[in-house]
Amino acid sequence: MTTVTPLNSLREEEHIMSTLLDVLRQEQQMLVAADIEGLPAVTTRKTALVTQMTLLSAQRHRSLGKCGFPAEEAGMDAWIAASGEARAESESLWGALLQHTRTAKELNLINGVLINKQMGQTQDALHALRPQGSAGNNFYGPGGVTTTLPRSRGFLAG
Repeated sequence: MTTVTPLNSLREEEHIMSTLLDVLRQEQQMLVAADIEGLPAVTTRKTALVTQMTLLSAQRHRSLGKCGFPAEEAGMDAWIAASGEARAESESLWGALLQHTRTAKELNLINGVLINKQMGQTQDALHALRPQGSAGNNFYGPGGVTTTLPRSRGFLAG
């Protein structure tokens, strides 16, 4: 069994984060192309990767604590400074992970804007299908004819 060290965790985290960036870029391409059919699979993959990142981060924090450093992000700098021969690799991986995280946040923000734009366009299309001048309670019945639903009078419990 491999000993869990902050360096081992960093290697895995950097790999997972690179994969997450690819998935976020794929999601962005689908949103731009309005390829809504493929989004559920991408969302599932993205969720799984974020879950893995959360677990690996917690693992790295525990490992830092076992090594005598603060079991948090701030402990990484102290651990890297004391990592001896692995210092160059540790610095490189940590820097890459931080940069990937910033890039992922930016991509996720942009993707959120694109999702909101798609939702707005969908809402506009739905509003266009409603009859003009209605109070918002006209619907198409089974025969394709508009029907007016009575306003709800609410529910009283006595």
